[in-house]
Amino acid sequence: MASKRRISYQWQLFIPLITTLWILIFGMAFWQTYNEREYRMANLEGQLKLINDRIISYYENEKDPIEFFRFLSKYYVDNPLYDKIRISVYKNDTLIYNVAEVITLSEEERRNVKGITNNIHKKNASTAAPEDSHTQELRENNFFYRSDVSDDGRLRASTVLPFDADIIEASLPQESIWIIVFIIGIVLTVVSYFSTRYFGRNIKILRTFAERAATDPNFMPSMDYPHDELGDISRQIIYMYNERSKAVLKLKREHNVTMHALEEKSRLKRQLTNNINHELKTPIGVIKGYLDTIVSTPDMDDVSKNHFIRKALEHANRLTSLMNDVSAITRLEEGGALINTEELDYHDIVYSVMSDLSETDVLGSMEFVYDIPTDCMVEGNNSLLSGMLMNLAKNAAAYSKGTECGVKLVGEDDKFYRFIFFDNGVGVGEEHLPHLFERFYRIDSGRSRKTGGTGLGLPIVQNTVLAHGGTIEIRNNPNGGLEFVYTLPKANQK
Repeated sequence: MASKRRISYQWQLFIPLITTLWILIFGMAFWQTYNEREYRMANLEGQLKLINDRIISYYENEKDPIEFFRFLSKYYVDNPLYDKIRISVYKNDTLIYNVAEVITLSEEERRNVKGITNNIHKKNASTAAPEDSHTQELRENNFFYRSDVSDDGRLRASTVLPFDADIIEASLPQESIWIIVFIIGIVLTVVSYFSTRYFGRNIKILRTFAERAATDPNFMPSMDYPHDELGDISRQIIYMYNERSKAVLKLKREHNVTMHALEEKSRLKRQLTNNINHELKTPIGVIKGYLDTIVSTPDMDDVSKNHFIRKALEHANRLTSLMNDVSAITRLEEGGALINTEELDYHDIVYSVMSDLSETDVLGSMEFVYDIPTDCMVEGNNSLLSGMLMNLAKNAAAYSKGTECGVKLVGEDDKFYRFIFFDNGVGVGEEHLPHLFERFYRIDSGRSRKTGGTGLGLPIVQNTVLAHGGTIEIRNNPNGGLEFVYTLPKANQK
């Protein structure tokens, strides 16, 4: 069964608010109407009291009230509100003056004349019926009745104002008050509607945001909210949601990059293992072949036997170099960031390498030169940096077909020195440059084996530079030869 449709937040605010406002408006309107009616009634009472007080004042000051009565006849009697006023003045219970019909009192009223002094009565014939027809009329009709007595009790002034259409109209509040009440109610209703709509809009946007956020993982909400407290809260919620979404997306990207790196590392390991297996087969096969030949030919002459033994030894040495290079490159890849470094004079390292090359005659007829200033202090590992230069020199001697190789300082900045290892050989084809740092990459498939190389010398050079935090690139010199441009960190700059 479908759930009941919920009332929107705007109407949940608007209906109770406007109901309360209309109740307050009508309550205040009725209260104001009552107070105004009481005020008007009190004003009529005041007029009657004023008449009685003036009559008594004339009596007490022994003045003739005739002028006052003329004023009453002119002002009150001609006034539609007071045209039916009746005034009777008694002195010692004897009527001495009256306006309009005479007001007579019942016996009960006569006995209690002082008791009703300065009191006003609105009644409907509640006293015993007098013999006088005018008194009977007063009792049968609603009226304002006031009787006031002088201080000596001898003079009594009585005033009656019967209810008629003019009196009723004068005692009722003006109709304009209800028009004002209606206008105020309409204005407050409109203001309340737009106010609750304003707040309801924010709630509606938040609800839409919550629904979208729960169903759409790629939802990125906007920050278009009003500049008030609720808008600030909404923006803060959305800001936190966006930051969380960005963090989740960043984690996903980092996870993908990590997985890709792990997969690439695993692929490279598999490739290295396959290449190592392939590279091991040749020297091991050759060594085994030579040894099998020696063993299977007991009567082999000494010259041939010594030749086979020397060949087996050459391939055993090549196998040893291969295993050393594999160990070096594995150590650099897996623990490159953990290598031990110290402050070294690169000039001394280059000089030491040059001495070793001269003693071992690795370069043959090729000359090694260098241009490194003294006190060129770098942060590095002596063994790795020496091995890197040795590999570059061996690579130049084996493949460049030049007469000279060496290293020189070509620049520096705040953190790094920039060096170039060069030769004056034939260089390599541009299509091979991006692949020279790949393991076991050979420009000529048979070239490395003929020269005794392992195919790992240049990858070791690259990993050595990277492990020290530097960079390296290969380029052909326009004047001939190959150049390795690399950087090493200055001492105390890492």
